[in-house]
Amino acid sequence: MWDDEIVEVGGKSYLRDAKGNLVPVEAIKPEHKLEDETVRKIMAYARDLSAQISRFKQHTFDDLSAFEALLAQEYGAAKGGAKGNKTFMSFDGLMKVQVQVADYIDFGPQLQVAKGLIDECLNEWAADSRPEIRAIVTRAFNTDKAGQINRSEIFMLLRLDIADERWLKAMEAIRAAMRVVGSKTYVRCYERDTPDGQWQPVTIDLARA
Repeated sequence: MWDDEIVEVGGKSYLRDAKGNLVPVEAIKPEHKLEDETVRKIMAYARDLSAQISRFKQHTFDDLSAFEALLAQEYGAAKGGAKGNKTFMSFDGLMKVQVQVADYIDFGPQLQVAKGLIDECLNEWAADSRPEIRAIVTRAFNTDKAGQINRSEIFMLLRLDIADERWLKAMEAIRAAMRVVGSKTYVRCYERDTPDGQWQPVTIDLARA
């Protein structure tokens, strides 16, 4: 396991530590050797699995693209829905592959206009305003660790049913501030035991396995 990491100097074997220093192998504690070997073993499997998933993803897109090319050649039309979202189904209805395109949303300067209007509403409503609305507003405009606003809370504001004219203008400003700055395509696989059964995802995500 260490063959590629061992440094031979004067007939003695060394390993580099975290500071780059050469440490004689015999001077390394057994538990540290075992920990090192365990990590390297797991990492070797992880790298192989990562490469396998990358190949799977590429093969999946290649296969679906080839199928769609045949459809286009045969019928002169492409398979797909809004924004490129598509579902491919097995003949028995027990398996499906979904291709979904997710947009990355950012917000322009209109968002600050919306914030000002919302603050006006909250200040005027004062004690009459529901605390949950204030909490959503606070979370929406608080930045996360990366300095980005909390998009999910911004979207939650848009779902609130409030008739105040300034609030409605604020929601218009939020919608005007939205802009798509990129997108990413996801492939998700599902299967079920019977044609009317519940779809179950085929897990590829390590965190959900």
